[in-house]
Amino acid sequence: MLGLLREAELTSYGVVVNSFYDLEPDYAEHYRKVGPREVYLVGPVAIAGAQTQEGGKEDAARDPCLSWLDGKADGSVVYVSFGTLCRFSDAQLRELALGLEASGHPFLWTVRADGGVGEGWMPEGYEGRVAGRGLVARFWVPQRDILAHRAVGGYVVHCGWNSVTEAVCSGVPLITWPLHSEQFVTEKLLVDVLGVARPMWEGFKSVRDDEKEVVKAETVARSVARLMGSDPEAQAARKRMKELGEAAARAVAEGGSSHGDLGRMIQGLMACRVQPATAVAKE
Repeated sequence: MLGLLREAELTSYGVVVNSFYDLEPDYAEHYRKVGPREVYLVGPVAIAGAQTQEGGKEDAARDPCLSWLDGKADGSVVYVSFGTLCRFSDAQLRELALGLEASGHPFLWTVRADGGVGEGWMPEGYEGRVAGRGLVARFWVPQRDILAHRAVGGYVVHCGWNSVTEAVCSGVPLITWPLHSEQFVTEKLLVDVLGVARPMWEGFKSVRDDEKEVVKAETVARSVARLMGSDPEAQAARKRMKELGEAAARAVAEGGSSHGDLGRMIQGLMACRVQPATAVAKE
């Protein structure tokens, strides 16, 4: 797979990246110096050309998750979602559920309709015990609108890049829980380089399903409480993420770095289109 990607890169006009300069300036500079083709950072696409509106929809069409968030205090809710491809064992889902309950903080948790693996993962009486404080959603949710909601103050994320950039756009700090592929590398960027996230757990993390350890409820509760509380590192991550969110908005605005890269890409492609016709005319 990596060989095919490299071949495509070498034979293409350029590389388009859903990122922006202030998010990873050192990597952008390095790639532009050593990359075999032009590099265009045109993101975050989550907000490029879009106007984020909270509460702009009619009440009748408003998503139930957003209506539920409307009743929560600013920055009080932790959002938990692992995308559409990630799966957990029943044992891990159970520990995650108990950990969110024990954290003492409001939470909005999106779970695959099939529960991820089996049917019997939810602790008995769970939804009744967390009613009002926690919402378990088994349906599609408007993630970008959720992250932009004033009530959301943290996000437990699998480190998928689209989810990460959506969190950045909204200035929401993260608890990282990578599960496969490049997500482990992305975690290092978020935690060690950018300082906008804290890992769910420290130590060895394997990409192999048969080597993954079940993260206990105590670890989940402790990590959520730390991010959502007054921990100095968490407050620093929150401040840094807010700054990156503001930088993201500047990047896609007129005169911003991503806006400029998009214009540069369009001009380059137009030039490529004109060159063959010019060459024929000269003959």
